[in-house]
Amino acid sequence: MRIITSDDVASVLELPDLLPVVAEAFRKQGRNEVERPPQPSMDVGIGLDGSEPMGNVLVQPGYIHGDERFVIKLASVHEGNRERGLPTMHAHLVVADAATGEPAAYVHGTELTNAKTACVGGLAARELAVEPVDLAVIGAGTQARWQTRAIAETTDLRSVTVYSPSDSRERCAADLDAELDATVRAVDSAREAVTDASVVVTVTTATDPVFPGDALAPGTLVVAIGAYTPEMHELDARTFELADQVFATAMANVLDVGEVIEAGLTEADMVPFADVLEGRAGRRSDDEILVVESAGSAVLDAAAVEHLYRTAERKDVGTVVDF
Repeated sequence: MRIITSDDVASVLELPDLLPVVAEAFRKQGRNEVERPPQPSMDVGIGLDGSEPMGNVLVQPGYIHGDERFVIKLASVHEGNRERGLPTMHAHLVVADAATGEPAAYVHGTELTNAKTACVGGLAARELAVEPVDLAVIGAGTQARWQTRAIAETTDLRSVTVYSPSDSRERCAADLDAELDATVRAVDSAREAVTDASVVVTVTTATDPVFPGDALAPGTLVVAIGAYTPEMHELDARTFELADQVFATAMANVLDVGEVIEAGLTEADMVPFADVLEGRAGRRSDDEILVVESAGSAVLDAAAVEHLYRTAERKDVGTVVDF
C-alpha cells in the first residue's frame, strides 16, 4: 500500500492537470457511469466540550466505471479549529483495488479535496461567466484562495474582492494580491463585495445567507460551494428568485442543502452541471443571472485520487508499506 502524505500530494498536484480530470468525472456522472451511494454524515465530539457537537463528519464512497480503483473519503469540519490554529476541514482517503478489494493507498486528502473543489468553481466560471471576470469571494479561508486560483486559471480574471466578517479577509486579500495578476482588495461588507461582480463564489459554513441577493448585477454567475447539509444556508431566497437558471453539480446531494430546501427547488427546477460540460446547456444571454449549487460528490474525489495515485506511482512519490 502506498502512503501519500500532504507533502507528497503537494509535490505532484497541479491544478491545470486536475481541471480536465474533474470535468470528465462530471461528464461520466451525468452519463450514470459511476457508483455514488448516499453520503452519511454525523456530528462528533458531543459531550467533550459542553453538550454541543464539536464537528461534523461526512463519509463519501465513490467509483467511476472502468477505473482500476475505488475510494472512500472521510471528511470532517470542525469550526472551533480556527481558535486552535488548525484547519477547519480535514480529509483522508482510502483507495482500494476495484478488481480485488486489496488496499492500494492511504492519502492525506485535505489539499486534494481543496484542489478538487476549486475545480468546480474554475469550470463553472470557464463555462458560464461573462469575461473579463470581476470576482467576489465570500469567505476568506483556504478554499477562498483555491477557488480564486482556479478561476484565475480558467478565465480572464481582472479583479477580486474578498469579504468575511473577521479580519481574515485582509490576510486572504494580501495573499491573493501577492499571487495573482489581478487587482485584489478586502471590503467591509458582503453587499460591497458582490455589487458589480460578474462572478460571486461563496465558501462558508454559514447557517444564514451570506450576501443580499438584491445586490447582484445582471449577468452575475453565483457559485455556492460551502453548504452541504439541511442546516446550512449561503444563498437567500432573492438570489434564487433572480436566477434565470440553477445548475446542480450532484443533484441528490444538492436537494439536501438548506438553501435549496428553503427555496422549494426540485430536480425539475435545476439543470445538471454535467449538461453544461456536454454542451447541452449553458448561458443564453449576457444578462442572465446564473446559480451553480455545489454539494460534494465522491465521484470527483474518485477521479482526483485516481489521477493523483497514477502520478505518484509514475514518479515514485509516497511510501510503500506492507499492510
